[in-house]
Amino acid sequence: PFRRGTGGGWVTAEYAMLPRATGTRQAREGISGRVRGRSQEIQRLIGRSLRAVVDLQALGERTVILDCDVLQADGGTRAAAICGAFVALCLALEPLRQKEIIDILPVRDQVAAVSVGVVGGRLLLDLDYQEDSEAEVDANFVVTRRGELVEVQATGEEGPFPRQLLPDMLELALTGVAEICRVQEEALKPWLPLPW
Repeated sequence: PFRRGTGGGWVTAEYAMLPRATGTRQAREGISGRVRGRSQEIQRLIGRSLRAVVDLQALGERTVILDCDVLQADGGTRAAAICGAFVALCLALEPLRQKEIIDILPVRDQVAAVSVGVVGGRLLLDLDYQEDSEAEVDANFVVTRRGELVEVQATGEEGPFPRQLLPDMLELALTGVAEICRVQEEALKPWLPLPW
């Protein structure tokens, strides 16, 4: 609604972990009527990541809300949500293009995300829950198919970490994102022509 009259649209997301997504059941967020701070932060990250590759003017005055429900939380849920939400976004927009409600698929590039961490002094890609809980450094990289950075979040879990570590983490993330983009393309190929 806040974009009404601008000619442009909006892309946003809702994120939640289902009660049994983890080893211990959690109450549904909707029960309390409030979104937890962590979930709100992740929702915003997903929205920012997707809007970075969407032509909001070509989308027209419409809002796309992507539902990201985590079924199994074994680490990297925000990265997984971004990767899946991108595919869902393309699948949601393609029928609008086919019906000529929008002229083009308003997606300028692919976007994917992956976690990178340092565990026991070793760089690891796409950390699972156990690795994430033991990580000395934990980072999430949101990157386009062309290798452009959308967002980088890095934390020294046990204190500061040397900045010389970041380029190595980024290189590993780029390798992971390239593979994820290939998987996204395979998932989308039967359903729509890829504009990139």
